[in-house]
Formats: sequence, structure tokens, C-alpha cells
Amino acid sequence: MKILVLGSGGREHAIVWKLRQSSAVEKIWCAPGNGGIANDAECFPLDLGDVKIAADLATRLGADLTIVGPELPLVLGIADEFARRGLVLLGPSREAAQLEGSKVFAKHFLERHGIPTARTYGIFESASDARAALKRASWPLVIKADGLCAGKGVVVASSAEEAEQFIERVLEKREFGDAGGQVLIEEALSGEELSYIILTDGKDFIAMAPARDHKRAFDGDTGPNTGGMGAYSTDDILPPALEKQIVESVVRPTLSALREDGIPYRGFLYAGLMLTSEGPKVLEFNCRLGDPETQAVLLRADFDFAQACLLAAQGQLNGFKARWSPAASICVVTASEGYPSNPVTGRVIEGLEDAASAGGAMAFHAGTRKEGHKYYTSGGRVLGVSARAASLEPARKAVYDAISRIRFAGSHYRKDIGGAGVKGNRVAVEAVNG
Repeated sequence: MKILVLGSGGREHAIVWKLRQSSAVEKIWCAPGNGGIANDAECFPLDLGDVKIAADLATRLGADLTIVGPELPLVLGIADEFARRGLVLLGPSREAAQLEGSKVFAKHFLERHGIPTARTYGIFESASDARAALKRASWPLVIKADGLCAGKGVVVASSAEEAEQFIERVLEKREFGDAGGQVLIEEALSGEELSYIILTDGKDFIAMAPARDHKRAFDGDTGPNTGGMGAYSTDDILPPALEKQIVESVVRPTLSALREDGIPYRGFLYAGLMLTSEGPKVLEFNCRLGDPETQAVLLRADFDFAQACLLAAQGQLNGFKARWSPAASICVVTASEGYPSNPVTGRVIEGLEDAASAGGAMAFHAGTRKEGHKYYTSGGRVLGVSARAASLEPARKAVYDAISRIRFAGSHYRKDIGGAGVKGNRVAVEAVNG
């Protein structure tokens, strides 16, 4: 099997790393890749927004399977383009990808099919109408820009002033361009968040190991929202009874609703959940693996990930058994100075070999480029330092020890990732009927 992976972040590095472990995989390419991925796969330049050029590349390489990492190509219809050419791709159609590409589409979908989610105060194109709605809302509340905003299009507002400032940024200053053509205002749910990800062929699915993401930039869940500053995975965060509830109230109804609406779905489906006192409720859908959840989750995958991806893309996932390590895993992101607003790039990265030789942790590259034998920062999130151990405490120790050996000017990272987690147990999950 020859596989093309599309993307350039830590998620894609983790995917490439895991695919390499399959005896069925002969060749891996990545486009556009990054400095670290280039050590594990042959990389090609690619504009991820050009789905036709991506299909041309897959055709020229003779890829048996293409796996899409980020959301942009999915929202732009890369799955439809590949299908037209008879190419095998793991990822949902353009219509299905609206679950992530449009918060408004997703909210209408959830409400129409009775899938538990936050109560909506309204959807607005006018800033004045949105401000008027604040007068009848309870605080805190959540405001979301409709489209893709790289994880920065959502604010949890505790006051009218904070809410009005965000509305102004989105609808009047057009900070997010066309992605901010509408805002959705909804109640703020309270509870613990959980990332619940499945791999599905549209009917059958495999549940990935559970993970918990940390979106805020600084310790104690303070600072601005980011694409994700770290994640950890233990089974303790998902007791069997809770997982059964999630499957019955969210996963199966969602897959059934997609089929009912005539929307084919093959790929990863990520439900960002709030575990409320009334049960799990959907905060958002993503139509791909999360980042940095992937780095933590794939460390626990003790099965042929490449084979699972191919079967899902072919609609033949039924009966595949995914075995998960009972270990704990963690990923901590080291970020550039100024991230998430204005990251400074071009800084030399030192200490990677020292960190690797210490053992116990590995660095998945995200925003890096390689020149000669040196690595330089090229994005906001630079590395996802990750480890797996018998329990979360030694995994955390290994990661933070490795991070202490890595240096680049202005780097920052959270020191509390996984601090509240404890070890649980998850052995085997068989693909089940949706």
C-alpha cells in the first residue's frame, strides 16, 4: 500500500509515524509536510486549498490511499474531487464537511435531529441584531463565527462588553473575512470537556481512545483560545457507562441522521462534548482528527492503523478490531513567541537530539522547516512533545523532561497539561454498527 498524507502539522507527523509501523505500507508521501515529517516521508510542496492539484499529485504518485489531515481541503470538496477521478481518499464529502465548516449548518443539523447541544439565542448577520440579542441572554454565553477560523472564532463571554467587542471584530471589522459572515450565540454549558473521535465508513465505526484537549494559551485555562496547547489520553476520563451514553445519544444518532439526510460520510468524526449534569452535549463537530489529540491518541493505538483507514475509505470497516493500549499518553505543545495572535518564526531550534536521546518522549513536528542539519520555527505551534507510559504521571515527567532540553528563542508551553488526569483501562474495541 502506498499512502499520501495531506497536511503539515503535528497531527500529520503523528499519522505518518503510525502508518510507518504497518507491514502493509510500502511508501508514504506527505504534502506539504514539514521539517520533521521529511525524515519519515517524502514531502512535496502543495497548496492545501487547491483540491485539483492535490488530486493530480495523488494520480501522479499512484497513491492507493490519501488521508486528509486538516479541515480546509475537506470543506473545499477534496473528497468529491477524488471520487470523480476514482481515487481512494479518507475524508467526508464537501456537504458532510459543513458540520465543521459552518457552525450554523451544524447547529441546524443538531437541532433538526434532536441531538443534545447548547440552547441557541440566535444566528445573526447584523451586529446591531446580535447586540440586541445580548439583552435577553443569560451570562456567560458563547459566540461563534460561522466559518473556519483556525480555532480562534469562538469566545466565551462573561459580560456584555466582552461579547460586544467580539461581535464588532467579527461582523463589523471582518477580522475573519467571509468566515465571519454570521455569528451564532448560544448558552455556555458547564462541565468537563471531552474529545470523542470515531473512524467511520458511514455506518460502522471504531471509537478512538478518549482524549482531553487544552485550548487556552496559558496555565490554568487562561489566555486566548488556540488551536490546542496539549492533550492527554487515559481511559479514566471515559468510564464505560458514559461512553455507552455518548454512543447512544450522540454517535449513532449523528451517523443515522447523516444517512437520513443523504449525506455520505467516510472518515474521522470528532465530537467536542461538554459532559453536563444533564448528560453529554455537542459543542462542535470536526470532520478530521484533532490536533494535538492525535499525537496522544495514536501513541495508544496497538493495531494496524493503515489498514483501518483503508477499510473505512472503502466502506468495509465492519468487524475490524482496534486494540488500544491500557497505558496513558500525553502531548504538550511548544509554541512560538507571540502565539496565537502574531507568532514569531525563523528561530533556530536546538536540543532535539538531546531530547530524543533521553528516551521516554518523542517530538512530533508542527511548525518547523529544515535547512541542512538545522531546524527552524515556521509556525505558531512548533512541536508536540509526546509520551506514553503505564500511567499519566511518568508520561508527563518524560514529556516535560524532554521539553526542558529543547530550546528556541521565545518558546512557551503550558506546564499543567494532564495535571488532573489519572490512569484507566481500555483494551479492545471492535467496529460496531452505527
